[in-house]
Amino acid sequence: MSLCSVRRLSAFYGDFQVLFDVDLEIEEGRTVAIIGANGAGKTTLLRSVTGVLTPAADSIHFAGRPIAGLPAHTIVALGIAMTPEGRRLFPSLSVEENLMMGAYAGRRGPWTLKRVYGLFPVLAERRRMPAVVLSGGEQQMVAIGRALMSNPRLLLCDEISLGLAPVVIKSIYEAFPAIEAEGTTLVIVEQDIGRALAMADTVTCLQEGRVTLVGQPKQFSRADITAAYFGT
Repeated sequence: MSLCSVRRLSAFYGDFQVLFDVDLEIEEGRTVAIIGANGAGKTTLLRSVTGVLTPAADSIHFAGRPIAGLPAHTIVALGIAMTPEGRRLFPSLSVEENLMMGAYAGRRGPWTLKRVYGLFPVLAERRRMPAVVLSGGEQQMVAIGRALMSNPRLLLCDEISLGLAPVVIKSIYEAFPAIEAEGTTLVIVEQDIGRALAMADTVTCLQEGRVTLVGQPKQFSRADITAAYFGT
């Protein structure tokens, strides 16, 4: 069953066009990986879905209703959350205060402070500390926990492994099955192709704002992925 559908999505920053008629189907309960080089349009796609950018009317549907053009806070209340590239934590707030910011929409669901601390125990130990003094990996856990506190049906993760040590990335990815088990559908944007493909049920590759490959990871050879990624 489709949870989120993107149809012929084009997106712009001023006069500069970034996405060109992008289609994306996100089935409920399935993990989708979106891959592509820097500048391919991955983050712009997520920003369009979450209401940070305003795409054309009727280009995005979530749970059967059109959401293109709705403000970001309304989209969060409907059940979409994002962990942004760079984490974007509130520097003046503690770990726990940052997590609580995710709950402002008041959506009911399984994710509470207790559950987030159970998923990432190190955050419980550091809950009174300013979030910005944590390590990069711990800050990423805060960003994921903050998104979970909104009890999303759809969680969009943008470049969660960027700049992190492999052991930290491994620990973050190990949390995803528990998130999926609560009924959350995942979209993972990654430049780490191997990790993304290992995690995903389906993969979409963007290259210069256009879809160059879509399907199940097992359908494609390394050469297929390279050609779609680099346009060679």
